[in-house]
Amino acid sequence: MKQYHVGIIGATGMVGQRFATLLENHPWFTVSALAASSRSAGKTYEEAVDSRWQMNTPIPASMKNIVILDAEKDLKKIVDRVDFVFCAINMDKQKTRELEEAYAKAECPVFSNNSANRGLPDVPMIIPEINPEHAAVIETQRKRLGTKRGFVAVKSNCSIQSYVPAVTPLLDLGVTKVLACTYQAISGAGKTFRTWPEMVDNVIPFIGGEEGKSENEPMKIWGHVKDGLIVNATEPNITTQCLRVPVSDGHTAAVFASYEKKIPLDEIIARWENYTGEPQRLGLPSAPKQFLHYFREDDRPQSRLDRNLENGMAVSIGRLRPDSQYDIKFVCLSHNTLRGAAGGGVLMAELLCAKGYLD
Repeated sequence: MKQYHVGIIGATGMVGQRFATLLENHPWFTVSALAASSRSAGKTYEEAVDSRWQMNTPIPASMKNIVILDAEKDLKKIVDRVDFVFCAINMDKQKTRELEEAYAKAECPVFSNNSANRGLPDVPMIIPEINPEHAAVIETQRKRLGTKRGFVAVKSNCSIQSYVPAVTPLLDLGVTKVLACTYQAISGAGKTFRTWPEMVDNVIPFIGGEEGKSENEPMKIWGHVKDGLIVNATEPNITTQCLRVPVSDGHTAAVFASYEKKIPLDEIIARWENYTGEPQRLGLPSAPKQFLHYFREDDRPQSRLDRNLENGMAVSIGRLRPDSQYDIKFVCLSHNTLRGAAGGGVLMAELLCAKGYLD
């Protein structure tokens, strides 16, 4: 595989730090530029993050002395150094959209962890095992932006990474409605217990904007491409409640679902365990060998025990049983900053590299 020089926009934040650790020894990607806000520009990466490094592993040695560039003012310098960028910048939606499109228009593809461009029908929002075919809309987006190589591709919200993969293998059964209650780790807010002590022994029953994303974004993931644009699915109906819980990493979802074609529970489990996608078939570096793992123990999955399954890139499922109001209920878990954020972004980049979109 060709070697690529990459940049991290928003490198000092929690997701940016996660990108840095994932890319430290990547077989295809070498980090050649780090960027952040003007507050960090001009400092080395070590100087900028040393007092607020939030990962469990050290600052990557290969990046410590890279001088941080200004994500906005130094755009030309950045695109001259890299083949594409990962974006985890913390800005308002309009500025984020403008910045990501500016990079794309400079012929620098963007893999974004932000929500600003997720709603556009010519911007693919890809979970690589589920909807890799949505990359086809990149050609339409390039026409809109007037680019030959540049484009924006986005990650979906971290909250849906736990339950959308589990529901997907059941869709052909005619899933009609889904209720999901998510219990979301504090790292999803870019926090640790050190920086957010108020979350110790506490639950907050509201996460701004999260329920809208959790109900709407699956419809795009399950949609189809028509005339160069993504047409959202109209079923199943989804309703959600999203709560912040005192867990460092790992989003859990309690899921209830109804479907038309009834099959035995062990067949549902077999569908999960046998589900595979393009990343597995292509042998992508960050892909889990088994995407969906089913635990038969009554007390699994657990965030502390199971969030790092397959380097945090697998989804754990358990407690499948009949329900009196819906047909079935089960519990899911995914690592929100790995599968749900930076890791999913790296896997999406690997997929599009393998398919020739970065040539």
